[in-house]
Amino acid sequence: MLEAVIFDMDGVLVDSEYIYFQSKSQILKEAGHEVKESYHYQFMGTTGDYMWEQMKQEFSLPLSVPEYVRQMNDLRKEMTKHDGIKVIPHAQGFVKRLYEGGLKLAVASSSSLAEIKDNLVEIGLSDYFSEVVSTEEVEHSKPAPDVYLAAANRLGVKPENCLGIEDTKNGTGAVRNAGLVGIGFANPSFPKQDLAFADVVVSTFSDLDAKTLAKIYQEVRDQSV
Repeated sequence: MLEAVIFDMDGVLVDSEYIYFQSKSQILKEAGHEVKESYHYQFMGTTGDYMWEQMKQEFSLPLSVPEYVRQMNDLRKEMTKHDGIKVIPHAQGFVKRLYEGGLKLAVASSSSLAEIKDNLVEIGLSDYFSEVVSTEEVEHSKPAPDVYLAAANRLGVKPENCLGIEDTKNGTGAVRNAGLVGIGFANPSFPKQDLAFADVVVSTFSDLDAKTLAKIYQEVRDQSV
């Protein structure tokens, strides 16, 4: 029986990928390395530390990973102050419908805990999520299952009774590895992602509610028996 839904944040609740792309491109350009936006697609769903570890190695960057992460986060904050936080279309109504339908809700994100909480307040959804978990609180980042297992544990729900919503290969992999039913969100405005680990793929939240997710969940579980 479906008892809880656990959301990724970046790309599922808020459209934050573009400021990741822009901030990293700016830092790399200042270091003498121009890259296309498509270069960053490979890092969607990963942590800041992982991204900069890979780029530091690839481009022989001189500064430490923590320094590049700090620079990126500072730039992202400036961009957010200027542009505001962009909400994924229909995400707010979707979350509210699930809450009203009696499902427990949590966020399991690779962003920092402070950023997750700030974003949820900004988009008016903080009161709907009873638990928020960042990968900075667990040992292994996505696609490892740690952050989803931690979220389910804090909700007091068995992972097999949860459904996870992600928009990247690493994210959907984490959901599957944790034993949740997984929905892959293929945002039409985002670069196409490999969502093969998802049980079901959707391109909008406009027509989804608690009953719809319960049906999806049960159909997936019935197929696995």
